[in-house]
Amino acid sequence: MRERTKAGLPAAEDRGRRGGRQAVVTPEKLAKARQHMAAGLNVREAAARVKIGKTALYAALKAEKSAFAEPAAL
Repeated sequence: MRERTKAGLPAAEDRGRRGGRQAVVTPEKLAKARQHMAAGLNVREAAARVKIGKTALYAALKAEKSAFAEPAAL
């Protein structure tokens, strides 16, 4: 069973399929939440307006921030 699974995952990826759970926070929802926060709402209120959890919004904001952070000098 393990061998078939290991063979099937790359084959599915080649077909454009990925495993795992779908993201709750889409780029559109994140942009809308940022607009609400810029208008003065806190994270909890902005998350409620776009119908996502505040924890998911915090995680998306953190991921976005780390994606745009400058690489540290070695």
